[in-house]
Amino acid sequence: MRWGTAAAVAAAAVGTGTAAFLLLGRKVSDRVVRPGAGQVLSAPVPVKVHALGPGRVALTATPDTRRRGTYALEWDGGGHAVVGEVLEQGADRVVRRLERADGGTLAVGTEVRVTPRVLLGDPRTALGLDFADVAVASELGSLPAWRTAGIRGTWVLLVHGPGAGREQALAVLPLLHALRLPTLTLSYRGDRDAPAPPDGLGHFGETEWQDVEVAVRYALSQGAGQVVLYGWSVGATIVLHAAARSTWRDRIAGVVLDSPVLDWSETVRRETARAWPSSGLGGLGGGLGGGRGGLGGLGALAAQGRTGVDLADFARIASGADLPAPALLLQSPDDPVAPWSAAQRLADGRDDLVSLHPVPHAEHAALWNADPAGYTEALRRFLTPLL
Repeated sequence: MRWGTAAAVAAAAVGTGTAAFLLLGRKVSDRVVRPGAGQVLSAPVPVKVHALGPGRVALTATPDTRRRGTYALEWDGGGHAVVGEVLEQGADRVVRRLERADGGTLAVGTEVRVTPRVLLGDPRTALGLDFADVAVASELGSLPAWRTAGIRGTWVLLVHGPGAGREQALAVLPLLHALRLPTLTLSYRGDRDAPAPPDGLGHFGETEWQDVEVAVRYALSQGAGQVVLYGWSVGATIVLHAAARSTWRDRIAGVVLDSPVLDWSETVRRETARAWPSSGLGGLGGGLGGGRGGLGGLGALAAQGRTGVDLADFARIASGADLPAPALLLQSPDDPVAPWSAAQRLADGRDDLVSLHPVPHAEHAALWNADPAGYTEALRRFLTPLL
C-alpha cells in the first residue's frame, strides 16, 4: 500500500475509533475476499423498460444501456432476454435490438439489469454441444467441471472470474469446438459447487492456482499432450499463478488472459470504493475523510491483512517474469476494475511473449459482449498456431 494511503487510513482509525475502524475494514474487505460474494464484480443498476415492439426494446438511458455489443437483460423471477445493437438513442431512452426473450415475461415497466450473461445453463442447454460432467480430484475434494470432446492433442482449460461461474466460458466454446479442441471448464475452491477454502477466503490466485494444477494433471492423464490456460478477471490471475508455478510448465502451450487483475492493491481499492455507500455501513465511514478514496485504502489494507497476500510475489507474477508460453492479453482501456496501465506494463515487459488486444468501451470481463466478432477473431488467430 502507498504510504500516503496508509497514513490517511491510520489517521482515520484515530478519528473513527479502533473498534469501528476494524469493523468497517472487515465489512468493506468482504467484497473482495469472500468467494461468491461478487468480488471484483459490481452489481448492475436496474433500469426500466419503457416500450416494446417487434425486435425492439426501449430502456432508460445509462452507460450500460448505451454500451455497444450484445448483453442480457435479467429481472426478478428468472427473467432473461438478450439485446443487441443500439438502434436509437436520446437523452433519456435507448432503443436496442431485442434478439430473444427466453425466460419470464418482458413487459413495459419491468425493472431489468444489464449483464454479460447472454448464455445460461450448460454447454448442451445453451449451445447444443455434447459434454460430460466430470470431477477433478483436489486436496480439498472433488471439483466439478464440464468436459467437451475434440480430436486435438491440445486441451483448453477455462477458469471463470469471481461471481460469474462456469457459464462465463460458454461464449467461447463454439470457437473452441470449431477448432476441434477438447475443453475443461473448471470450478475451484470457493465456488458454490466446490469445496470451501480452509479459511473461507479467496486469495487472488495464491492458493487457487493449485486447483488449476490438478486440472492440468487430469487433462494430461486423459491424453492431452499440452494445454492452454484461459481465465477471466481473477480467474485470469489464477491462471497466471498456475502458469508460473505448475509442475507441468513445459506442457503449457499458451495462456489467454481476459481482464486479468494485475495490480492487486489498486483493484481492491477501486472495488471497495465502488461499493460505498451501497455497502450498508451507514455512518461508519464518516471519519475516513474523502469518503471513497479513504474507504478504498482501508479495504485494501484490511484485505491484505486478512488474506496474507504477498504483494511482492503477486507483482512478480503479474509482470510475466515466469510466463512459460505465448499469451493473449485481452483488456479494455476503460476497465473500471483492473487498470489498463497494468496490462500495458505486462505487455511491454514481455513483448517477446505477450500480445495485447484492446477492446475499447468494454466493462470488466465483458470484452466478448462488447465486440463478439472481433474478440472471437483475435482468439482464433492466437490459438491457430498453437494447434
